[in-house]
Amino acid sequence: MKAFVFPGQGSQFSGMGKELYENSRIAKEYFDRANDILGFSITDIMFNGTNEELKQTQVTQPAVFIHSVISALSLEEEFTPAMTAGHSLGELSAVTAAGALTFEDGLTLVHKRALAMQKACEMQQSTMAAVIALPDDIVEQVCKEINDKGNIVVAANYNCPGQVAISGTVEGIALASEALKAAGAKRVIPLSVSGAFHSPLMQPAKEELEAAIMATTIHTPICPIYQNVDAKPHTSPQEIRNNLIAQLTSPVRWTATVKNMIAAGATEFIECGPGTVLQGMIKKISEEMSK
Repeated sequence: MKAFVFPGQGSQFSGMGKELYENSRIAKEYFDRANDILGFSITDIMFNGTNEELKQTQVTQPAVFIHSVISALSLEEEFTPAMTAGHSLGELSAVTAAGALTFEDGLTLVHKRALAMQKACEMQQSTMAAVIALPDDIVEQVCKEINDKGNIVVAANYNCPGQVAISGTVEGIALASEALKAAGAKRVIPLSVSGAFHSPLMQPAKEELEAAIMATTIHTPICPIYQNVDAKPHTSPQEIRNNLIAQLTSPVRWTATVKNMIAAGATEFIECGPGTVLQGMIKKISEEMSK
């Protein structure tokens, strides 16, 4: 069974999508529609922009979404997934590719999501860090102890065994980094992000996006979508809607998602979008998939 997975922010690169645009009539039509929907030429930035231009959240998120969804929908073979999932921003790509959102509605929500998150980032200085080689429960315990002292830091992305991203205030992350190293983490790596994604600090963005999601039609998808909030498959439009709203302040349960997809019969993971970050994580989650 084929599972299609979609990457999140951070997988972008200059030139992304250009080959697709030049070699696929279907892809070109989608790229041109994307420019019309956004009201500016995002393809110019994707194909020719600098890495610095592509790093801006309001550009990165639509760019990764556009590349990911078009990669799936313009496949030479018909796009017939048994299941889909996306990491963080990639969840909206997964939902759109599976037909629960139209391309126009999906891109409009991604653009609103990016602007709302950027605004939330500007309200309070915050950041993220990757914790390497420490069990999840120890990461959670250290974060709890720091939260109990009045700082904000949470486990935000359960990427694969031995890799958890934490998210919070600058001070919270600094305190957690030292405590996690003392607890035995091999490394704690600061991430080059503009804010504390998937943490309580995204509450203003969640409230803003909720109104947009509530006003958007969500259809029954062509296959189950495994969502970040609970790592479980969903086909109910109402459940998909609720999980998309909750996602901004909830952790990405990627390890559990991949394990659940394999348990449901996934034998092949196809990554649609820029880069191969998810393939690397999947190999670390499952020995079966690393062969």
